[in-house]
Amino acid sequence: MTRRDRLEIIYDILSIIRKHGNSILPTPLLRFSNLSTQNFNRYMDELVKKGLVREIQDESGRRYYSLTDKGFRFLEKYQKIREFIEEFGL
Repeated sequence: MTRRDRLEIIYDILSIIRKHGNSILPTPLLRFSNLSTQNFNRYMDELVKKGLVREIQDESGRRYYSLTDKGFRFLEKYQKIREFIEEFGL
């Protein structure tokens, strides 16, 4: 089993949010991302600060994460990079 690098982890987190209808609670996102709570919180803080993800609270105070337009663009561009790398066998 190989370790995921930073960009792969970011891609995985953003993909999970997208796959869940662009709205997911923190606990399932933590579970699906397969990160420790500490690492998960670090990544989410960074993603919110960089404008890739937004944190939303509903009327009952529950927090959700959703992608911003910038987050969707990251997913598109990162997927193109992955395809490029695979095409050349790198």
